[in-house]
Amino acid sequence: MSHFSTEAGSPQLAPHRIGIDVGGTFTDLVLLNEESGEVHHTKVLTTYPNPAEGVLRALDRGLEETGVAGESVGIILHGTTIATNSLLQRRGARTALITTEGFRDVLEIGRQIRPSLFDWRAEKPPCLAPRRRRFELRERVRADGSVMVAPSEADYEKAIEETLASGPEAVAVSLLFSFLNPEHEERLLDELQKRRPGLLVSLSSRVLPEYREFDRTSTTVANAFITPVLTSYAEKLGEALGERGLAARLRLLQSNGGVGTVDALRDRCIATALSGPAGGVTAAAYLSDKHHLGDCISFDMGGTSSDICLIRGGKPEWTVDAMIGGFPVRIPMIDVHTVGAGGGSVIWVDSGGGLRVGPRSAGSNPGPACYGFGGEEPTITDAHMEAGSLRTEFFEGKDIPFRPGAGTEALRRGGAGAGR
Repeated sequence: MSHFSTEAGSPQLAPHRIGIDVGGTFTDLVLLNEESGEVHHTKVLTTYPNPAEGVLRALDRGLEETGVAGESVGIILHGTTIATNSLLQRRGARTALITTEGFRDVLEIGRQIRPSLFDWRAEKPPCLAPRRRRFELRERVRADGSVMVAPSEADYEKAIEETLASGPEAVAVSLLFSFLNPEHEERLLDELQKRRPGLLVSLSSRVLPEYREFDRTSTTVANAFITPVLTSYAEKLGEALGERGLAARLRLLQSNGGVGTVDALRDRCIATALSGPAGGVTAAAYLSDKHHLGDCISFDMGGTSSDICLIRGGKPEWTVDAMIGGFPVRIPMIDVHTVGAGGGSVIWVDSGGGLRVGPRSAGSNPGPACYGFGGEEPTITDAHMEAGSLRTEFFEGKDIPFRPGAGTEALRRGGAGAGR
């Protein structure tokens, strides 16, 4: 029987803890011996389409390199871009929305702000819950939480039957002023799960219990969209870790820099939307406070992007508003600014002969040309290799067939049209 668990509770007393961060190019693992303070770092390429393979590869390698037994690891802290990528790439659950009668199109109406004021061709991204999977419930709650229109049994039946007939993998429920009186949302949750056990349902009164129905609905739909993806990933990862005999408990990093169990985050998976960048900022804030650095800037450059955050007096800047994939998401988060420039950013020449960098990245597959995996486009890593500033010893034992000649050739081809 596996001792691994994603349930809430205190981790077993063990001398080691592990931190894992999955980026667009590399998966990093840090193993800390809490008794001696010794730190061991392992880096492997991120695996697509299943990043869990890279996590397990890093874990196996880290334990092998240190000789640490799996049962001596007490906790695993995991930062991941699963939720972010699900929204950006629109690879999530088939999502339906139930809302108050008359508010079916709130996602389309939004704030009535054009995304680009002077671009008459500008288009908003398609909604995560398309109109054919958005349904209305005849109900109304006043701004003080009192019920103005109570749904009849027939009203509930109609909304639920229409929703289930659309074949959803997840359902978002966002009713007007439900954060003051969630009775109607809770009833829909009970009825949906009675008729479709295991169906993942996100309630706006739990995801974002505050006013502004557009923000609340958008955030709830995004939560429903990513929840099956994240929970499936975490559960499969947990099973694989348990098979390796780890007695650890899995904690997912949240966008605000805190951590939570899979079960605790099940209703609010959207809280992990920016968990990857939050880890680096949290570490930088800790070091800033420990060494009395005062105000400083954290800079976290990976293979795909670079994350910047302002730290004042040892504490990072915060925000509750973000746009991910063109959709407003309102959750507490560290205020990280991301640019599409990293070690794997592609160097290219535009139509006017100008030299450009990014935002497109070579990622881990095929990766920079000098990695030797068949990449043909020059990247920042290839430029560093050619300049002699790349630490080639890094590639030893990393399963990367380092080929400097391929990087040089990619730079030659890619720069042929520059300045013309």
